[in-house]
This record gives sequence, C-alpha cells and structure tokens, in this order.
Amino acid sequence: MTINISRLAATALLGVTLLPAAVQAQTPPPAPPHRPGVNARLRHQDARVDQGDASGQLTRRESRRLSRRDARIAGQAARDRYLHNGHLTAGEHRRLNRELNRTSHAIYRKKHNDRTR
Repeated sequence: MTINISRLAATALLGVTLLPAAVQAQTPPPAPPHRPGVNARLRHQDARVDQGDASGQLTRRESRRLSRRDARIAGQAARDRYLHNGHLTAGEHRRLNRELNRTSHAIYRKKHNDRTR
C-alpha cells in the first residue's frame, strides 16, 4: 500500500479550509438589538409630558392634548394585542412606533416653543 503524499496533503488542506465554514454554520445568528417596547416608550413620553407640565414648559392645553395623544396610541396597542393573543405583528409595531415618533417630536416642539404657563 503506497500513500500518495500529494493526495494526503490535498485532503488535509481541504479539511482545514472547510472546518471554519462548518463551525460557523453551527453558530446561531446574532440576536437583534434590543429596542424598548411600545409600553416603555409610552411611559417615557408620559413622564416627559408630566415633567414639562410641572416645570411650566407646557401649557395645560398642550399637556392635555399630548397626554390624550399618548392614550390613543396605548388604546391602539391594546386593541392590536387583543386581536393577536397578546402580541403585535411587525406591521402594527412599525405603525405604533411611527406614531410614537411623531408624538415624541410633538412633545419636543411643544416644550421648546415660547408658550409657558
């Protein structure tokens, strides 16, 4: 039995080059970055409105409207969760985040306008 050195070297080289690919294929994909949920964002925005109300940066009318806007988003989230066994679909999550972004910008604009209480 003769051992062909070139065949043995080629097989070893092939095994060494394929080993990292096999190991990489077995590792799980990285987890997506954690983003605060809809309820956490609503709590944070509510705290921002309360702080603006307490400091006088928001008028009573601005504060009431912004709080009502957040309450409407919370109601939408609750209805969406009710329809899908306590979960939000990707589309619902995008829509709610878009609304939360708009409300967040509105809070900033209202707190930084020249109207005070």
